[in-house]
Amino acid sequence: MDPIIIYAIIGGAALIVGIIVGKLIFAKNTRKKIDEAELQSQTILKEAELRAETIRKEKELEAKEKFVQMKSAHDREVNDRNRKINDTENRLRQKEQSVNQKEVGIEKQVKENEAIKEHLNRQIELVNIKRTELEKHQEEHIRRLEKIAGLSADEAKAQLVESLKNEAQTQAIGIQQEIIDDAKQKANKEARKIIIQTIQRTAAEQAIENSITVFNLESDEIKGQIIGREGRNIRAIEAATGVDLIVDDTPEAILLSCFDPLRREIARLSLQRLVADGRIHPARIEEIVEKTRKQIEEQVMEFGERTVIELGIHGLHKELVRMVGRMRFRSSYGQNLLMHSRETANLCATMAAELGLNPKLAKRAGLLHDIGKVPDEESELSHALLGAKLAEKYGENPAVINAIGAHHDEMEMQYVISPIVQACDAISGARPGARREIMQQYLQRIKDLENLAMAYTGVEKAYAIQAGRELRVIVEADKVTDQDSEKLSFEIAQKIQTEMTFPGQIKVTVIREKRTVNVAR
Repeated sequence: MDPIIIYAIIGGAALIVGIIVGKLIFAKNTRKKIDEAELQSQTILKEAELRAETIRKEKELEAKEKFVQMKSAHDREVNDRNRKINDTENRLRQKEQSVNQKEVGIEKQVKENEAIKEHLNRQIELVNIKRTELEKHQEEHIRRLEKIAGLSADEAKAQLVESLKNEAQTQAIGIQQEIIDDAKQKANKEARKIIIQTIQRTAAEQAIENSITVFNLESDEIKGQIIGREGRNIRAIEAATGVDLIVDDTPEAILLSCFDPLRREIARLSLQRLVADGRIHPARIEEIVEKTRKQIEEQVMEFGERTVIELGIHGLHKELVRMVGRMRFRSSYGQNLLMHSRETANLCATMAAELGLNPKLAKRAGLLHDIGKVPDEESELSHALLGAKLAEKYGENPAVINAIGAHHDEMEMQYVISPIVQACDAISGARPGARREIMQQYLQRIKDLENLAMAYTGVEKAYAIQAGRELRVIVEADKVTDQDSEKLSFEIAQKIQTEMTFPGQIKVTVIREKRTVNVAR
């Protein structure tokens, strides 16, 4: 045989044997792996069973705990709900009892009201009967009067009204004409009088205490130099200063008379310089007076600046500062106006601080409340209204303006500090020893005012208030009509003006009030 064929047969047989052997080996290995896989799967199944059992037990425990918690929460909710229901039932029972009690009270009140209504109806019937009888009596009385007078009631009423109308017109025309004539003849004098009364606020009996300064001399020989040849020196002094010089028999003294303390101070200092210099003649007098006036103006500004600095007030207009300094030379009932204003300012600051308000604003208003007493020009306004006008002109706070204008109730109070300024002004002025008016004289003036009003028919009570600036008269409504009240107010004011001496002005207020009072029981 061919060797190639032999090699081929041997190779094929070897291949077949190899395949068979390989399959046997593969089958053996596969079986081994299958056995191992089965063993591993059994192990995994056992572990899974154990893990599942553990998880089941844990879940059972968690479920039991959650059940216990839910049951406890449910029990609490049920208890709360039951408690609320019980509380609601208790409140409903209380309300029901209260409603029952109110029903009983209402029924009782209804019965009482019905009894009162019946009583009022009986009273109304009696009143109607009395009214009818009164009307009959009045008609009978009117018929008798008409028969006696020979006039009907309407005719008599018309004549009386016409007579009163003519009398009132005549009296009004006369008063108006007197005022016009007096204003034309004495315009400057009356304006000065109003300003003086506004500044000084003092009675006529005490004017001498506040209008005269005594200038002491070393010898009476100097009097001749002051008078000068034919009185030219004294006339020059009076013309330059606006002060009257009284040279009488008083030894070593000359009296300086003027209602304006600032002018008196200028005249006093000028005389002092002239006497010290020895050269007294009209030209020298005018020069000295002018220098003194400038010096006083500087002092006035210095006084004002020092005052506002000491009080801690900032941003005040220079003109207002100058007016504050002018207060140093003014007085009210003998009380220095600057000291009074400073005291009022401190009182206002203290009171405002206690009330939780702005003490700086209150102090500012207290210092400026009387600036209307030191104007540069004469005005017929009261010092409160004039002061408010000046404060508004120089850009003050509206609260300060209102406090100045309302501190004598001449304006409506619109800010909280306004009554504070009014109260502190009264406290400073009423302090014992602050002012010179004698208490007995003040009480007598108040008593005279009240007695004057009580002298009229129909007046029940009379009260003088606001330190005598207002007289309130209470009349009997049955005796005085509304028309009579107007007439009574006019007559009392005229009588006060003609018979009494008083500072400033007095407002007369007549009050007529009718009250009807019944008591329900």
